[in-house]
Amino acid sequence: MANKITTRDTDYSKWYNEIVVKADLAENSAVRGCMIIKPYGYAIWEKMQAELDRMFKETGHENAYFPLFVPKSLFEAEEKNAKGFAKECAVVTHYRLKNDENAPGKLMVDPDAKLEEELVVRPTSEAVIWNAYKNWIQSYRDLPILINQWANVVRWEMRTRLFLRTAEFLWQEGHTAHATKTEAIEETKLMNQVYTDFVQNHMAIPVIQGIKTESERFAGAEETYCIEALMQDGKALQAGTSHFLGQNFAKAFDVKYATAEGDLEYVWATSWGVSTRLIGALIMTHSDDNGLVLPPKLAPNQVVIVPIYKGEDQQKKVVEVAEQIKLELSNRNIRVKFDNRDNFKPGYKFNEHELKGVPLRIAIGPKDIESGTLEVARRDTLSKSTILREEVVDYVLDKLDQIQKNLYEKAKDFRDSHTTEVNDFESFKKIIEVKGGFISAHWDGTIETEDAIKKSTKATIRCIPLKGIKENGKCVYTGKPSTQRVLFAKAY
Repeated sequence: MANKITTRDTDYSKWYNEIVVKADLAENSAVRGCMIIKPYGYAIWEKMQAELDRMFKETGHENAYFPLFVPKSLFEAEEKNAKGFAKECAVVTHYRLKNDENAPGKLMVDPDAKLEEELVVRPTSEAVIWNAYKNWIQSYRDLPILINQWANVVRWEMRTRLFLRTAEFLWQEGHTAHATKTEAIEETKLMNQVYTDFVQNHMAIPVIQGIKTESERFAGAEETYCIEALMQDGKALQAGTSHFLGQNFAKAFDVKYATAEGDLEYVWATSWGVSTRLIGALIMTHSDDNGLVLPPKLAPNQVVIVPIYKGEDQQKKVVEVAEQIKLELSNRNIRVKFDNRDNFKPGYKFNEHELKGVPLRIAIGPKDIESGTLEVARRDTLSKSTILREEVVDYVLDKLDQIQKNLYEKAKDFRDSHTTEVNDFESFKKIIEVKGGFISAHWDGTIETEDAIKKSTKATIRCIPLKGIKENGKCVYTGKPSTQRVLFAKAY
């Protein structure tokens, strides 16, 4: 089995799509713009979901579930949010089909089954959740409410790409209610940090924490905190957002609480979310021209054991040792697969697991049993080592840790080498076009300048870095005064 993947340098978009399909992560469905997440791809999502869920619960959040359908009147209640998502909404207008008398065997919408009120298929759940919160919140004793939802949402995108942008996708969305502005802002920052810790420590992707500009904020938010990552083609990808919603939704849905002093105050709100887009980020950050590369913490299989033998006698001996190794690794909570399929040759299996990004591969044959050794191959470096049989558990634990760190450092080195300080617009245009990556430049703070730069270069302000150093300078486009550099990039 030859991988035969288009190289990144030849066609990055084609390379990405081929990895998604050939590594058996996902495929296009019969519904335009929607995807089928296959078992291997879903296993990666489950690893992400489990770790994030643990982190959410450690910070005091609880899971709940809210309806997929949002009455149009509720959706319209918060004007900015409604306008922001209006063009992407799918709408249910009827609740029944009937046989088409003019085309036997076909169905048609029953005109007598029109809904009294149209239903929006949720693009996000603020409206339906805050309508519920109105009934849940009466007193300061009811606050804070810290709710997370694992769900699917629909945003009717015109241009779609597996994992990165699909009409329907999976995500989590947190929705919290607080008594004070300070509490809500702290919650927003906390979840931004949770996302940062997850993406860096588990996905091995370095990110920059920042705040979105007004034009890039979530619709209905007063402030949007974000984490931005850089892909291997020099484009940025927004890896998570956390929104301070102020009292906008509380006012839209009349959600008030009685204070300890007996006064009535509007509640303060946040929302935050990440989606299956993170799988796209994982692919584009670490993978190579041989296929998928997975960080050990999120790999469905951290180790694969491939037996090599001829005839039943050799098979019996090799399988016995392989099963023992599998048991030893499993007992140390290492996720290990013994690929004992006898209808594929070892070379095919090597290529398949390399394509699927398994961090470590152990090959074992009769000669290895005789010598008391094993051959171990690393996916990240494609290097091979021969180790003593009795050292396998300690070796694997050490190498998995090394691979996790190596992937992060490699991605960080790439990001750092593709982050460029620029002070004039001619250099800006040249670097965006030729080198790509993040450009650190001064901006005069106006939407007009932001739009002009985007129109000229297709680069947007990815964020105003939280850890940016304050310095006086001149806007790269207008020459007007500026006090801090922001990060520009072309983005997904």
